[in-house]
Amino acid sequence: MNWFTALATFLILWWLSLFIVLPIGVRGQAEDESIEPGTEPGAPTRPHMVRKAIWATAIALLLFLLLNAILSTGWLTWERMGVIFGLGRE
Repeated sequence: MNWFTALATFLILWWLSLFIVLPIGVRGQAEDESIEPGTEPGAPTRPHMVRKAIWATAIALLLFLLLNAILSTGWLTWERMGVIFGLGRE
């Protein structure tokens, strides 16, 4: 895997991981009974974005290392993945 493919793969995994951890532990203003005037009652009171970005980075790194190990051993190649998902020829 060249550096550009590795970077693109990591960024895709990071965004997917962020979307997975984003709703975890979120409490809305309505749940905390502290609704600010002019805001959506479902808006989070404390989103903890730094903590979630760190978790997303850790999860993406683990998934990237797993994918890199699978690809580097030759057990699965990009060409085989294309065949599995119907994007390439057999």
